[in-house]
Amino acid sequence: MFSPEGPTVRELAVQALSSVEHGYDLLAPAFDATPFRTPDRFLDATAAALAPLGPFDRGLDLCCGTGAGLRVLAPLCRTQATGVDFSAGMLARARAGATVPDGGPRVGWVRADARALPFAGAFDLAVSFGAFGHFLPAERPGLFAQVHRALRPGGLFAFPVGAPPPPRSPWYWALAGFDAVMRVRNAVRRPPFVMYYRTFPLPAVRADLTAAGFTVATAALEAFGRRPDGSPRARLVLARRP
Repeated sequence: MFSPEGPTVRELAVQALSSVEHGYDLLAPAFDATPFRTPDRFLDATAAALAPLGPFDRGLDLCCGTGAGLRVLAPLCRTQATGVDFSAGMLARARAGATVPDGGPRVGWVRADARALPFAGAFDLAVSFGAFGHFLPAERPGLFAQVHRALRPGGLFAFPVGAPPPPRSPWYWALAGFDAVMRVRNAVRRPPFVMYYRTFPLPAVRADLTAAGFTVATAALEAFGRRPDGSPRARLVLARRP
């Protein structure tokens, strides 16, 4: 699962026993060599789906990590692309690795908690990749309200979601097992390390986005194909501030 440049088992164990913020500070130097980084396939599919909806002036990469999402965001924005994350270590890696073609937007980085964003009416587009497992279901309404506030009227909040694996799939049991282990870990150790794979179901997410004031649509990411029942294996959620 990991390249030789990735973290050791011991380093991963230390991260998992830390807080979310400190754990990602520790993991940051090797994060891009782990399977936790959003695969380019998801980034490319998102970029292709968003391109016809732009261009946008200013964009926000929510929970940007080491900045992989900038490759999607920057070409869609004319003036500014901003990454926000609460891990200083991840932001340092993002700054060091940022490359924007000549004539591209200005790129900036802000250290902040996504649950308390220091923006109001600032962006036309917000994206996020692979971060929502770090928020408990009870935190989603507040998180989405922060994004709604950060967007200008008419602004778009977009993120990909994969279809949940069926119970007969080994991935179903692997993800359920991981979440169970994390719940036990968080019950017996503080501070908690919040990272769950099965706490972001699309129907509940759609309801929370609507309650936060968004109008919500989805678009199939056809690059991932369809399940036997005809439903897409991955969708792009398109939540717009009216």
